[in-house]
Amino acid sequence: MSAIRRKFGEDYQVVNTNRAMSFSAPAKRKRQRFVEKNGRCNVQHGNLGGETSRYISDLFTTLVDLKWRWNLLIFLLTYTVAWLIMASMWWIIAYIRGDLGHGHDDSYTPCVANVYNFPSAFLFFIETEATIGYGYRYITEKCPEGIILFLFQSLLGSIVDAFLIGCMFIKMSQPKKRAETLMFSQDAVISQRDGKLCLMFRVGNLRNSHMVSAQIRCKLIKSRQTPEGEFLPLDQRELDVGFGTGADQLFLVSPLTICHEINSNSPFFDLSQRSLMNEQFEIVVILEGIVETTGMTCQARTSYTEDEVLWGHRFLPVMSLEEGFFRVDYSQFHNTFEVTTPPYSVKEQDEKSSLPSPGPVLSPMLLDVRSRKERIFSFDGILLTEEPGSKLPSKLRRMTSKNGKVVLKTGSAQPTEKASSTGDLLLRVQRLGSLVGQGESENQLQLKPLKMGSEAHTRSAGELEHHRLFPIPAPVPGPSLNLLPASSGRPEDNLPPKLRRMNADH
Repeated sequence: MSAIRRKFGEDYQVVNTNRAMSFSAPAKRKRQRFVEKNGRCNVQHGNLGGETSRYISDLFTTLVDLKWRWNLLIFLLTYTVAWLIMASMWWIIAYIRGDLGHGHDDSYTPCVANVYNFPSAFLFFIETEATIGYGYRYITEKCPEGIILFLFQSLLGSIVDAFLIGCMFIKMSQPKKRAETLMFSQDAVISQRDGKLCLMFRVGNLRNSHMVSAQIRCKLIKSRQTPEGEFLPLDQRELDVGFGTGADQLFLVSPLTICHEINSNSPFFDLSQRSLMNEQFEIVVILEGIVETTGMTCQARTSYTEDEVLWGHRFLPVMSLEEGFFRVDYSQFHNTFEVTTPPYSVKEQDEKSSLPSPGPVLSPMLLDVRSRKERIFSFDGILLTEEPGSKLPSKLRRMTSKNGKVVLKTGSAQPTEKASSTGDLLLRVQRLGSLVGQGESENQLQLKPLKMGSEAHTRSAGELEHHRLFPIPAPVPGPSLNLLPASSGRPEDNLPPKLRRMNADH
């Protein structure tokens, strides 16, 4: 035990699965198994009615399937009855011809020499059938009926020998006994392998002769009821043990651990450690292969009930490296040790992993910024937030409240409309910060008239930036459409007189 703990760690607890030596909780009442641990199917056929004649039509297979005691009884009775019948026929021929009264008469020629009673007729038949030929009893040429009976005896004897000896030979060469040297673990285990929950059990071959083309299959035997209300007793479902990947094809030289991955396609998708205690099912394992020495197909079977499935266990390793070979320790073949395994089903784990994670929490400052509905842009393309120092002068606000609005509202998706407070002219608002070099205050706004039509106009910030970089060319000679006089060299000269006086006061 100390060597095992040094090899596998102190956290591992070795569990001996031998029922006779280990103490466990009170076991459940032993229920009926569909397949016994030795592979025998616990099924009996009854009320066949007139279908029993089918067994007679396949007499050879019927004899082979019988138990050995019945085979030996049929073998002895067949030969004994055949010998008695044939010996009686020879005695009847001698009795009809009157050879029995001239047994010691040398001048009389009988059908069979030296046959004068039933024991002598029986000995003659045995010598002829077994081709012993002692030479004391023989057929003479004056007995044609004896010659015909001799031919019939030879044919019938060959048929009986072929049938019974062939039956005994097939019975003895059946690979059922070869299955006795194929081992299955007493229990199956459920634990994680490669990050996935798996159902596992172990198989082994005690002989050095290999199983050619060994293949393993698993069936889940469980009664269920369909959505339509139909009850299916002992319904069979396939358990995938690597059919798609080729893992079901075994190279059975050393003990192997067979693994069934529990996923959404598995019947154990919603099986947890708690629900395992209340389940009733049986897992039938079928191992097939060709016996290397005889070339006959062999099949070994076993089964695991829900009481023989251990949650959170793993098999102990049985392979060790010796000098020049690998050694298999079959004393640890059935032993397991406990490992950390989630008690939840794969379905519950998938549901937990699929829950959405909580989104990022927005700060109050970010929410306040996002809640602002108005943004002021300059024609430089600069975003101006609503700060106390960026408000319009008081006189300009009073004038605006009387005549209109001098506010430019922009959105993220739609351009906004601009209105002028002086004669319904559209004004372009420009932050005076760009004119700091000219000694003007940062908080003052400079209003410039636009040479446009009187209808409403809408522009985005990108269009305003393009307008700033590429000014409008000079108008062509012709009738003037400008509503204001031509601008002078200073920007203030283009403003109306009231605005120029207000701008001069500030």
